[in-house]
Amino acid sequence: MTTTQLRIGTRGSPLALAQTRQLRALLAAALGLEAETLPIEVIRTTGDMIQDRPLSESGGKGLFTKELDVALIEGRIDLAVHSSKDLPTHLPPQIAIAGYLPREDVRDAWIGRKGATLDALPKGAVVGTASLRRGAQVKRLRPDVSIVLLRGNVETRLRKVESGEVDGTLLALAGLKRLGLERHATAILPIEDFLPAAGQGAIAVTKRAGDGKVREALAAILDPATAAALAAERAFLTVLDGSCRTPIAAHGKLIGEEIEFHGLALRADGSQVYEARRRGPAIDAALIGDAAANEILLRLPNGVAGLT
Repeated sequence: MTTTQLRIGTRGSPLALAQTRQLRALLAAALGLEAETLPIEVIRTTGDMIQDRPLSESGGKGLFTKELDVALIEGRIDLAVHSSKDLPTHLPPQIAIAGYLPREDVRDAWIGRKGATLDALPKGAVVGTASLRRGAQVKRLRPDVSIVLLRGNVETRLRKVESGEVDGTLLALAGLKRLGLERHATAILPIEDFLPAAGQGAIAVTKRAGDGKVREALAAILDPATAAALAAERAFLTVLDGSCRTPIAAHGKLIGEEIEFHGLALRADGSQVYEARRRGPAIDAALIGDAAANEILLRLPNGVAGLT
């Protein structure tokens, strides 16, 4: 491939750029190129521009990918880099997920100003988050606290905790690590107590559907284990119609030749939780996620987590 065929698109946040540079370095090394020969195109998305309200009120996850999809379709870029949890369950037919880089730590980190842990928060404390999943799981563990909207990039949200705007927040540990900011975490939440978002910790790459040259160029740096885990997680989301409007969590892990999967759906106030666990051959990862979601659907009363 020539370098003119490898234009990389990304959002412009510090985390998005850190993830894109990580991918570019790996890709350049695999192709025997200097990283600077692979141009990065920064594209501002609708999701980046909306800071005053929950994304669920404006269209959900696709707000972080729409402009990148258009750039791919129009041929202005050849691949796009995303946080996997930002990818909607249904992509435009012209767009395909090429794969994922090896996954980082999937856990959530607690950043506390009042209380080094979630348990140590004083009664009635205020927790800021833009994630319905995080808010619902916090309420599940601490029904006495208040949840308020906290938007902005990682650095902005850390500043809002430090300034006292909120008493604490939660961020993906993977993002903190990629930005060199993990020192701000006052506690790491165990997966069993606080299940992550589907795709959390994984960097996804999208391309034009049918673009074999880009697929071939990326092949050496993509991780099959992460792809298997996310196949289960995204299938789970698809069945439950997962979006920014529904508190849903999912985690798949490759163990030998099998996928171990745990998924749940919650009421927004954390008062009810519906969960399912499955384990089976990695080749059936999507079927495993699908089966877990359908088990939950059979048990959901109308109105739980926005699902009917």
